[in-house]
Amino acid sequence: MASIPSLPGIESRRVVTPRLGVHALLSGPAGGEPVLFVHGNASSSTFWEETMLALPARYRAVAPDLRGYGDTDDVPVDATRGVGDWVDDLLALKRELGLDRYHVVGHSLGGSVVWGLLVADAPAIASATVVAPGSPHGFGGTKGLDGTPCHPDFAGSGGGAVNPDFAARMAAGDRGADAATSPRTIMNAFYWKPPFRAAREEELLSGLLSEKVGPRAYPGDHVPSPNWPNVAPGAWGPANAISAKYAVGTAERLVGLDPKPPILWVRGDADQIVADESLFDFGTLGKLGAVPGWPGGEVFPPQPMVGQTRRALERYGAGGGAWREVVVADAGHTPYLERPAEFMAALLAHLDPAR
Repeated sequence: MASIPSLPGIESRRVVTPRLGVHALLSGPAGGEPVLFVHGNASSSTFWEETMLALPARYRAVAPDLRGYGDTDDVPVDATRGVGDWVDDLLALKRELGLDRYHVVGHSLGGSVVWGLLVADAPAIASATVVAPGSPHGFGGTKGLDGTPCHPDFAGSGGGAVNPDFAARMAAGDRGADAATSPRTIMNAFYWKPPFRAAREEELLSGLLSEKVGPRAYPGDHVPSPNWPNVAPGAWGPANAISAKYAVGTAERLVGLDPKPPILWVRGDADQIVADESLFDFGTLGKLGAVPGWPGGEVFPPQPMVGQTRRALERYGAGGGAWREVVVADAGHTPYLERPAEFMAALLAHLDPAR
């Protein structure tokens, strides 16, 4: 069923819900305490396998391929709903599997999905863990800790912010390492801190390449803008779904949650993807001179992604929610693979503080 071979102890299953057919990886006892794992962009459920197997036997791990990724049905993401399509897909999967109260762990784009899942299903969430999550204010196109738009049309975020050569190489299934924009090169340069190399590099690369590519898939569409860098978000695909345009109000909704599940925020200290000067953000690239015409730091500074997340969680805490930030030393964007012992110690203490 799965197009990527799984580790021993991981079950691959197709789950048909009223919304779509979902491919999911599962491990642990059927009656165990559920932990839902949500992967990031240019990724798939296979990235979670080692973490799933490291859980104590009392937990039941469930890691689906999101819509647009892996072996889940190829159905477009309506970006005008923000992360809403993914959230509704996960809620349908939850009902189909008979999950009641559960923990959720999301990485990168999956962290952005967790923000939305918290808003939609907080009473059922025992705890939430976000690993290198996108800012609650979206990815790209905002400034300041409260997520002020750089431009009214949110130019500089969405599908037009993705390197087209990288997307073309994904579509072609490029497994080489001879170009700066090849998926393998990007993965090994940015998913983790070099010189780290993953033991299952080939399977993880297959997971990256499993993402659907096209104008209604990844990176999605975009529209011209009179504002630098002259592209604004479109209406389809993952990059548009996590753009600032469709994330408006998320931070405020998190602050207003009742109840407020405890949140663990884990990030690597050397992350170059989600950072206050991300190398995947037009503000940083303009400042570095990599994209011409930068209007300057007053108009379009690097997005303070980490600072925005911390501000949102501080407000969450001031409203009665419990949260904790763990910074993993010598790790990049994927600390659960780079530093699994440190990550698991933090995760297990969060899942069951009494133990």
